[in-house]
Amino acid sequence: MQFEFASAARIIFGDGSADQLPQLARDTGGHALLITDSFQPASVKRLIEALRDERLRITHYSVSGEPTVEVIDEAKAIASSAGCCFVISIGGGSVIDTGKASAALIPNDGDLLNYLEVIGAGRKLLADPLPFIALPTTAGTGAEVSKNAVIGAKAHRVKVSLRDNRMLADIALVDPQLTHSLPPPVTASTGMDALTQVLEPFVSHLANPLTDGMCAEGLRRAGRSLRAVYHEPGHADARRDMALTSLLGGLALANAKLGAVHGFAGVLGGMYNAPHGAICAALLPPVIDANIKALNAREPTNPALKRYEYAAQFLLFDRAATVRDALEWIGETSDMFGIPGLGAYGLREQDFDEIVEKSSASSSMKGNPIELNAEELTSILKAAL
Repeated sequence: MQFEFASAARIIFGDGSADQLPQLARDTGGHALLITDSFQPASVKRLIEALRDERLRITHYSVSGEPTVEVIDEAKAIASSAGCCFVISIGGGSVIDTGKASAALIPNDGDLLNYLEVIGAGRKLLADPLPFIALPTTAGTGAEVSKNAVIGAKAHRVKVSLRDNRMLADIALVDPQLTHSLPPPVTASTGMDALTQVLEPFVSHLANPLTDGMCAEGLRRAGRSLRAVYHEPGHADARRDMALTSLLGGLALANAKLGAVHGFAGVLGGMYNAPHGAICAALLPPVIDANIKALNAREPTNPALKRYEYAAQFLLFDRAATVRDALEWIGETSDMFGIPGLGAYGLREQDFDEIVEKSSASSSMKGNPIELNAEELTSILKAAL
């Protein structure tokens, strides 16, 4: 048995932990590029004011929507011109990925495309990234502890990764209280992403004992709290569970990869205006179904088949639970959340060939427990409509 495990240099988790940000920032450097969403809830505004009270130099850059090549180029130019020496991100996965990519690119020469996977040259970073502090305000992506940033390339109609082990955050500061103000649709979408990200690494052929434990714990917490946090937004215990599920998923995916759900999601997210978590929710049941059929047909001794059974038992707190039970629970949850099929976001059958071709080349697809052929991938898209 051989494996590696890499994560953020320091992880701080717990209610109220965001209050440590001013001191942590002051200890990190003197001039920060602060990246936030364009809309800041009161809890984030309070943190921004607290940073200014520490007399740090702050260059504030706000973003709306998911990061693109153009957004990262602009953030790099602003930070370089201002002389920022470290980066802080406070926000959802898009904000954290913007900060992560900016911290990586500011000290490195050349265009972002030179460093991107799939559509770019995939060059390695020469200079170390700037120090980076990540504070998530959603419970979904786990981006605060992953080593890649997902970037949209409009010209290529796809989302791809900028990836390097050195892009792991210096400090991941996870305060579940920052998620309490999320509206129900965002809670639902990000929650489905968090669930997917503790399931896919668990059945990945790259899973290892460390990621197994994290995924098992995340599945249990998602099973007991995903629905609760949607119906009771102020449910502190459920918010805590989902923040931890997201964190555990980020740790797992950074070390065991994901699978076909996210292999498709990067492509679909670049082609259609659909929330990432909603894409995951629509794809998860048909991907599970396709994987199990392919495993039974071609690799009946593959341990992923047993892992799917264990995942169902963890998720449903029932040793007798089957994969079919888990599929039913996931589908019911998506219906409960009002998450539609992908046809509602513009997915069309005439695009299937392009989507399958692009998805087959994605990094996430390489973590799937079995290689799916074009016919199987197409059947997943049809089922997700």
